[in-house]
Amino acid sequence: MLKKLFITSLMGLFLTTAVKPTIAGTVVENIANTGTFTVGTPMNAVPYSYINANKELDGFSIDIVKLIHKQLEKELGRKIELNFVEVNSIQETIPKIISGEIDIACNFAFTWERDKYVDYTLRYTMSGIRLLVPKGKSTTSFAGKKIGIPSQTFVKDALKLTNPDATLVEFANIEEGGKALKEGKIDALAGDTIILDGLRQQLNPDGFEQFPPLSENPYARYGVGCIVPQNNSTFLNIANYSIARMMEGYLVKDSEMTNLVNKWIGPEGVVYIVSPEIIQNFFQNTIDNHEQIPFSAK
Repeated sequence: MLKKLFITSLMGLFLTTAVKPTIAGTVVENIANTGTFTVGTPMNAVPYSYINANKELDGFSIDIVKLIHKQLEKELGRKIELNFVEVNSIQETIPKIISGEIDIACNFAFTWERDKYVDYTLRYTMSGIRLLVPKGKSTTSFAGKKIGIPSQTFVKDALKLTNPDATLVEFANIEEGGKALKEGKIDALAGDTIILDGLRQQLNPDGFEQFPPLSENPYARYGVGCIVPQNNSTFLNIANYSIARMMEGYLVKDSEMTNLVNKWIGPEGVVYIVSPEIIQNFFQNTIDNHEQIPFSAK
């Protein structure tokens, strides 16, 4: 019965998203054959992936992808083109992963439902679910208030548990939700703590704040990683090794890897939400559950 339900669920995904059959060959074989590594990413998710002041795609997740790209070139012994395709929701991303249109996409939290269709890499940072609210208007109760949420994500479930008497208003993306918050059409906007702080800086750095306060626990906490096609162990190993090597470099204070992390989420980074102590503990726990990488290895 469980197998039947799973197949029905998967077929439902195919029918509602017009997924094409997965292309032949493994991810690594296809990259080797085409000479192209294709990444799905949003273009306005500060600090994960966004267009910077120089009109270049930049961000923490973009740097992670570049590490994976570099390791791919090393493993394959040839130059590989790095190609980016814009995706702006998990509903758009998973079908492109399944069809083989993209090889990897980042900025995602793990859910059991998503894990039915894709595999997850190691997580490369910690985040959580909070609300962005007009400064000075935080409250212990959002009963009767309108809270904007990203469309069809696990954020909805967290908000239903923590704010059962609030009215949840779905938005297609974080930009639409931010616009509604700025215009006063909603009282708060729910989402990823790191992305919300990037949005705060874009909307009005002094006009908004997060709730619960950053000194308190979020509504939910999770790691942020990448998703890849299922059953591609060679590619997943390359991605995980690249992420673990970044963590190891940070832990041993390698300047390149330390600067990579601190550039985005360190005390002087674009967004400073997660303390260095939390980052270190998170990275160390990940390494402890895998194999320590001698960082002199290139």
